[in-house]
Amino acid sequence: MERNTSKGSVGFIGIGTMGREMALNLLKAGHVVRAYDLNAEALAALAGHGALPAASPAEAARESDIAITMLPDTPQVEDVIYGAGGLLETPPAGRLVIDMSTISPVAVRRIQADLAARQVGFVDAPVSGGPIGARNATLSIMAGGEAADFARAEPYFRAMGTTITHVGGPGAGQTVKLCNQLVCALNLQAISEALALGRAAGVDLAQLRQVLLGGSAASWMLDKLGPAMIAGDASAGFRIDLMFKDLRLVQEQAQALSVPLPGTALVTTQYIDARAHGEGGNGNQALFRVYDRMSNQSRG
Repeated sequence: MERNTSKGSVGFIGIGTMGREMALNLLKAGHVVRAYDLNAEALAALAGHGALPAASPAEAARESDIAITMLPDTPQVEDVIYGAGGLLETPPAGRLVIDMSTISPVAVRRIQADLAARQVGFVDAPVSGGPIGARNATLSIMAGGEAADFARAEPYFRAMGTTITHVGGPGAGQTVKLCNQLVCALNLQAISEALALGRAAGVDLAQLRQVLLGGSAASWMLDKLGPAMIAGDASAGFRIDLMFKDLRLVQEQAQALSVPLPGTALVTTQYIDARAHGEGGNGNQALFRVYDRMSNQSRG
């Protein structure tokens, strides 16, 4: 793949379902990508598209203008920042770190302060749009951090997303993302309940979905995940386990701020039920299977 090396270089850490597509879009935009992941096969596959494989996060970052992390949860991000040879010890050459994972806002503020003490900028920039948005470079990116650091990060964001917003100081990006996840989970629960009721009444579910999409009940979840829910297709996109993690972070922040979230508490118990029945690795639409069990509907 031909690269325009006049553009910036990125140390990209975390080549999972989302990270792979985001790194590919950075390559397509002409950026040099030095990539690191624990999964050697994923790293080799990305190298086949022009990425430069690195043996450690420090190696990925050392000669890069910025470092981007896209990891499952707070402990993994903290390990890359604080671990031996991590980004606190060996920051990118451009002295800017961007975390695009969904992690604790409290952890973000601590990481930002520790990096700032080493004259390294930090932007928390979680994303919404799932694997489809990552593949199509249409992610919504909600960024927290200092305005100057956001301005430096924005050209890279433009390669990965279309809705890019600086929402406030350190941790604000994560807070907005958690609000997003709260709405998504409750919307998915509402769709599940509508489909369960329609099914029990003998209504054609495909037709029910089309009618709902034409009115005020329309939503991204109903449009994109509705067909899989109706078909019983639980194939993974954004996994149950990851949404459960996000809801845990929502409730941690709500409790710290004394904000009651009864709807979130209820839908979280349904994600617990899904995980207890082995659905954790399935796509988010598998929440409807909780309603299969509650209404004694077998998927065979």
